[in-house]
Amino acid sequence: MPHRDTVSWNAIISAYANSGHLGATWKLLCAMRRSTLAFGSHTFASILKGVARAREFQLGQQLHSVMLKMGLSENVFSGSALLDMYAKCGRVDDAYVVFRSMPVRNYVSWNALVAGYSRVGDCDMAFWVLRCMEFEGVEIYDGTVSPLLTLLDGIEFYRLAMQLHCKIVKHGLELFNTVCNAAITAYSECCSLQDAERVFDGAVACRDVVTWNSMLGAYLMHEKEDLAFKVFIDMQNFGFEPDAYTYTGIVSACSVQEHKSCGKYLHGLVIKRGLQDSVPVSNALIAMYIRFNDRCMENALRIFFSMDLKDCCTWNSILAGYVQVGLSEDALRLYLQMRSLVIEIDHYTFSAVIRSCSDLATLQLGQQVHVLALKVGFDTNNYVGSSLIFMYSKCGIIEDARKSFEATSKDNAIVWNSIIFGYAQHGQGNIALDLFYLMRERKVKPDHITFVAVLTACSHNGLVEEGCNFIESMESDFGIPPRKEHYACAIDLYGRAGHLEKAKALFETMPFEPDAMVLKTLLGACRFCGDIELASQVAKTLLELEPGEHCTYVILSEMYECFKMWDEKASVTRMMRERGVKKVPGWSWIEVKNKVHAFNAEDHSHPQCEEIYTLLQQLNEGIKLFDNFVNPMLLLQCLHNLDGYDDQKFL
Repeated sequence: MPHRDTVSWNAIISAYANSGHLGATWKLLCAMRRSTLAFGSHTFASILKGVARAREFQLGQQLHSVMLKMGLSENVFSGSALLDMYAKCGRVDDAYVVFRSMPVRNYVSWNALVAGYSRVGDCDMAFWVLRCMEFEGVEIYDGTVSPLLTLLDGIEFYRLAMQLHCKIVKHGLELFNTVCNAAITAYSECCSLQDAERVFDGAVACRDVVTWNSMLGAYLMHEKEDLAFKVFIDMQNFGFEPDAYTYTGIVSACSVQEHKSCGKYLHGLVIKRGLQDSVPVSNALIAMYIRFNDRCMENALRIFFSMDLKDCCTWNSILAGYVQVGLSEDALRLYLQMRSLVIEIDHYTFSAVIRSCSDLATLQLGQQVHVLALKVGFDTNNYVGSSLIFMYSKCGIIEDARKSFEATSKDNAIVWNSIIFGYAQHGQGNIALDLFYLMRERKVKPDHITFVAVLTACSHNGLVEEGCNFIESMESDFGIPPRKEHYACAIDLYGRAGHLEKAKALFETMPFEPDAMVLKTLLGACRFCGDIELASQVAKTLLELEPGEHCTYVILSEMYECFKMWDEKASVTRMMRERGVKKVPGWSWIEVKNKVHAFNAEDHSHPQCEEIYTLLQQLNEGIKLFDNFVNPMLLLQCLHNLDGYDDQKFL
């Protein structure tokens, strides 16, 4: 162009800014300045939009300084864009300073500030700005209320959600897509699925794919997988094509037992629709296969290796999958591969790796990973902290577990659950319960896992009365209905205390069909209390559910042996042989000089096998020697005569 005016410069600058080429945009701005053409408010507004989109805060500050020199910061158009830039870059306090300095504000300025406070999760300030906005007589638009709805994400906000919804209806905004979609999600997160359905049903005229996805997500959040599948089918019947977000959501619904058969069908549908290259969809499929069972890990790995693009979530999913199926050594190898490929490592990565160290009981390696997490600043993260607590607890160092707990922010149930579990497993039930009461004092909301930990503490320490109180108050005081795992803990509690009749009565009054976990717990209670008749009934049901599970056969066989029921014991042994079920040997392991040594019964595979068995024989002879002495004091007197023997150590 031989002649360029301000409009042409603004157009080309806006194009580069919107496409994300901010370096070229800045050069064009400098060139425009050299051409002696005056900058206008539209020039800066278009650039600031690109800066806000790219979150380039430092460039935004430079533009702000230029605007101050030219007196454009007080212009309502460029000032609103500047305010929006600061808000989207997370500098909401700077955005408020710009807002206060503007002599004239329009609805865009107000909406940008509301959105800024909403984005950083400051509910009080966001609603305060809304009240000021109404006091000033500024019209409320869909862009005003949609960000506010995203803040209402808990049952404590339900009344506020209703009030805001009334305001939305009063201003005639209920049929805007963004408002409708945000309202569905808000009601769902406020634990009112019925209100979410009411909003969805009333939005027939303005539904888009996001609306359907919002309702599908609401059903999944409330574990209504059947209704989620109905939404998935209905949206297609109404002519809406599911997108990557739809498939990501519906694939996660297949992780539950009732819908496992749909998982592979959906995988085929994903391929048919050409969405297999979508990273979020592939991640969801990997997570689905991992949750199925150990044998489906191969399918997850097949998807993983077929992906051209992988994000941090992809690697973490496979890492977590290895840990879940017990392939902890493979998990550590994958972690080393991530490090060598310079893959981004986040708190989920560290959490999974530390859990692998826990499973392998490799304390020294776990401590090394702990140091690395400390170095990059993830040691105080709730997920990493939870895994550290679990690792140190499992390795028998409850003191270090407590230190890891104290290092976290303690504002989330995750770390509290881990430390309560840790003390429960170490037989310190009273400390575990004291931590639960402290958790309530700190106003940290417990979840269903918290009560599993608390009931485990009660069970392992014989606190029957306290455990019963927790079961009875879960739903009434905390809004958490008991699940199968809570009933299993309560049955275990009664069983360990010798109250088998109470355990049986609780089992029979469960509001749902018992699964294998509950049945195994009841069988364990039968073994503890010595009720062979009930044990036989429970084992029969268990063997129908899990005919390949060796534990049931072993427990039943041992009980028959205790009661000298040899024919029944032989019958169980014969059944195992016919079904090809073998007892899985137990393993013990010890870490010496950063190397793990594993052993099972009568094992001769260790390279120092002869030395180990020689020492074991000496220990056995020593024990027999002690048993032969009727008077232990006489033994100590004999040992005292030996040179260099410390009888206090012996005591």
